[in-house]
Amino acid sequence: MQEYLQPLKEILLLARSSILSTDLRREKLREHVQASGFAALGELASMLGVSESTIRRDLETLEEAGQARRTHGGVYWTGQSDTIGVFQSRHDDGWPRKQAIGTLAETFIDDGDTILLDGGSTVYELARRIIHRPLQVVTNSLPVAHLLSTSDSIDLIMIGGCVRGRTSVTIGPMADAMLADINVSKTFLSVAGVTERGFFNSDMMLVESEKAMIAAADQTIVLADHTKFGKVSLSQICRLQDVDRVVTDDGLDSQWKPWLESSGVELSLAIATHPSSTTTNSSSIPSSQADSAP
Repeated sequence: MQEYLQPLKEILLLARSSILSTDLRREKLREHVQASGFAALGELASMLGVSESTIRRDLETLEEAGQARRTHGGVYWTGQSDTIGVFQSRHDDGWPRKQAIGTLAETFIDDGDTILLDGGSTVYELARRIIHRPLQVVTNSLPVAHLLSTSDSIDLIMIGGCVRGRTSVTIGPMADAMLADINVSKTFLSVAGVTERGFFNSDMMLVESEKAMIAAADQTIVLADHTKFGKVSLSQICRLQDVDRVVTDDGLDSQWKPWLESSGVELSLAIATHPSSTTTNSSSIPSSQADSAP
């Protein structure tokens, strides 16, 4: 009996060794990409002594974990920073919705655009998706700035001011003065609440900066998952009609369509029905078609 069990034990030991080596390789890959910000596919394959096809599979795992974004010939680090605290949204139930909204929001950006990104967690998901794009980006968010500073294709402008520790954004008179001298094609905002009266946030000083962000832009696009609708917060940012587009997820109640439509706001719905899904519709959905969106 023992002679039959021995080959099986050897197979199990070999399988366990293979798993351990895969885990170790992926950890080394993760550490290298995090340290360098960007790594080429061939560089990783050579460093780890495996084929590029194996590296691609490893990178798929890293990307699924929200720690990297693959691009042609390599990968960018988009995970948490060792030096700047970023959002914990990837660990809550709302993360798939924010991922889907960020993916859809990217489709409204053209190469060469000058855009402004605020410090919200949903806007951070958008930032993760534009790291390889040729853009000029203005932001008051330290995590967004740190993330995009690894990109060779992005011209990054950081808004100065007082840093709000809890959210790692710059606010205050200095930030508002700088925003008053800036012009961008599109501003992307996160909000804490949306009602028929407009958009709200809980930080009064941040709201003043967000008002300046809206004034600086040709178009204002709000990114907010459906749980923000029907909620009011401490300070009003603007009215519904002051925003050009709202990008949300397909969990939005249809009662909000007439409110947005009557205010001239375009509504775009990201498909985030399943917890693991980040698939979105590939184009904007005008508010007149929102009820028929999948």
